[in-house]
Amino acid sequence: MTSDYRALFTDLRSDQVIDALPISEVAFEDYIGKAGTLNGTLNAPDQLTADRIRTATVPGRTALWLERDRVIWWAGIIWTTTVRSANRATPAKAEIQAGTFDTYLDHRLLTDDLTATDEDQFTIARRLIDYAQDKTGGNIGIRLGSGASGVTRTRRYSRYDLPKIRELLDKLAGVNNGFEWRIRCYRDQAGNRRKDLQLGHPHITTSGSAETVLDYPGAVISYSFPYDATTKATHWRSRGATTGTGTNARPLVSTPYYIIGATDAGWPRLDGTSDYTTITTKAALDAHARGDLTAAWTRRAVPELAVNLDAARLTPSILGATIRLRIADVWATGFAERYRVIGLRIRAPERGQGETAELLLDDTEPADSGDDTDNV
Repeated sequence: MTSDYRALFTDLRSDQVIDALPISEVAFEDYIGKAGTLNGTLNAPDQLTADRIRTATVPGRTALWLERDRVIWWAGIIWTTTVRSANRATPAKAEIQAGTFDTYLDHRLLTDDLTATDEDQFTIARRLIDYAQDKTGGNIGIRLGSGASGVTRTRRYSRYDLPKIRELLDKLAGVNNGFEWRIRCYRDQAGNRRKDLQLGHPHITTSGSAETVLDYPGAVISYSFPYDATTKATHWRSRGATTGTGTNARPLVSTPYYIIGATDAGWPRLDGTSDYTTITTKAALDAHARGDLTAAWTRRAVPELAVNLDAARLTPSILGATIRLRIADVWATGFAERYRVIGLRIRAPERGQGETAELLLDDTEPADSGDDTDNV
């Protein structure tokens, strides 16, 4: 069975429907932890259709809601539209590229000072998005929700740095004992389109009535395991904002951290570093350094899967859910592990090609840096 894809175009600020058009050559992706994209083609066989497309796809002010069999599977903002002339083989067409709604925050700057003292990190995240939406013309309908992480932070953001809201959110989330965030798009029970800020500490998780089991051979068409030590580290230091002037200018430097027992176990010393040019307090910089070292040390080979979408019976709600992967071949006999789904890439069927999805996975239970990192 071939699924039907349709693009619904709305005004970004008001969410009023502009038009609905069939879309082809669709490829889209959505993630936890980074922005997703969509590429697609709108055919213009006549002047009337071309005029409709031009009206419905104004970059920067138009939202696209992608429906698969009348269910929302992806939503975001059109950032580029490229119109192309017809030739003997194909009609005139418009190629569109869109990003998930969180990409809007890449285009918003903090132009006022913002201070948070011992506030829950979820509260700070909501304050940043609320700041963006409270400005004239800035409200795109992201609902902030409620709830707390139980972890407090102190942050001082300066208007003179002109930081992007997205950058501040990512850095706030990326510290040790941080959180994950995304904009979840769906229709509620009343049929209204929703954009919800989804926060999870330490991770965004989705629970279902039954565990999803994926088999190779089976619903899994292919898999790969990337083994990579180029980003592994046993020791870490981070740099923050520069203080002083002239010859006395020096960057703030974190406490040096290392993995207890790593070199004793035979690992060579592997140094890692990261820069946080807007961090002005040592406590915040140390939290970043601990988190970065934990990620660099505990990262292990996690598979990427290509699956038959219908055979696997997957929907976008799989993001954040835990699956059980079973493999039986020359590389992994009797393999059975659980992973959390953090990314989804889908290519719609075209010219006889089946509809496939690629899943990006993560460990379900990452190690706690507090157990194995320490000061030199």
